[in-house]
Amino acid sequence: MKSSREELLAALAELGTLFPEWRFGQFVANVATSARGPNAKTIWDSEDEELLAAANRLIERNRNREHISA
Repeated sequence: MKSSREELLAALAELGTLFPEWRFGQFVANVATSARGPNAKTIWDSEDEELLAAANRLIERNRNREHISA
């Protein structure tokens, strides 16, 4: 069974295919903001499980983007 961190890294890799123009820092900031909102402490305070849920939401919402940008 994968750990939350392994699942999160896999989700970030999938987001990388959906958003190839994002830099890595943008991935982190966008997923953390999606998890906890636009707060200065968002990145620091987010738990792996929260980030994973947010990353999965972003993937689901943008899954068709892969076909549009390809």
